[in-house]
Amino acid sequence: MLRNLNYQSNKSTLYLIATPIGNLEDITFRALNILKEVDKLYAEDTRVTQKLLAHFDIRKPLISFHEHNSNMKINDVLNDLENGLNVGLVSDAGMPLVSDPGYDLVKVVIENKFNVVSLPGANALLPALTMSGIKTHPFLFYGFLDAKNKKRLEQLEELEYQSATLIFYEAIHRIKDTLKDMYEVFGDRDFVIAREITKAYEEIIKGKLSEYSNIPELKGELVVVIEGYKQIEEKSNLSITQQVDFFLESGMKKTEAMKKVSSLTGIPKNQIYQEYLKEKIDKE
Repeated sequence: MLRNLNYQSNKSTLYLIATPIGNLEDITFRALNILKEVDKLYAEDTRVTQKLLAHFDIRKPLISFHEHNSNMKINDVLNDLENGLNVGLVSDAGMPLVSDPGYDLVKVVIENKFNVVSLPGANALLPALTMSGIKTHPFLFYGFLDAKNKKRLEQLEELEYQSATLIFYEAIHRIKDTLKDMYEVFGDRDFVIAREITKAYEEIIKGKLSEYSNIPELKGELVVVIEGYKQIEEKSNLSITQQVDFFLESGMKKTEAMKKVSSLTGIPKNQIYQEYLKEKIDKE
């Protein structure tokens, strides 16, 4: 077991510094003070961070730390800490490590018994959740789904029966394809897109997943909030066909409705398919 009093220790510290996601007024007084006090600052994109520092008249050595060079830079950070320097880590916007590089660095710094202090601050997922009108607790933040359709569908299928509200980041050019995949896997649930959070053109788009094709062309940064799975009460007094139809009406695809009835009744899915098909034919 490792215990460490971050603010009582005289060890060097790695500060994880949250930066604004759009509106520069969202930076905290503490973040500004730490940006001024650290000996070195590692940044996801030094050009982006330089603009932030210039706005607040802060001059600081900037070193790049991004997904393509992070493994090489970890030893540099450790050397800084071993030499008694305090170091800051920032991403382009929001909280470091949240869909941004830094996890491996933090793990190594902790293993080497230096302080790691995270400064609370701006992020995109919590404002999106609280503005969504969808249940706020519990929630599951997933981040970015895979860019490839097949892998993305597999990831969504793993989340299909997750009752918590689901939060995703997504790229503008994939949003319609992603919503379409969500509709195919989740059925017709409520969803919200929170766009350009804290910026002048902040927008909330709310609807049903079946409306994915009506999404207009969008610009900017997106957060997607999806209603969690709702357990539907078993209708044991209904026939197999009626149970399948019940779930179809709730927005499920036919294969998923049959899978659900199978899990509720213990009847194999192929038998449910045969009975469902037989009943439908008999009624015609």
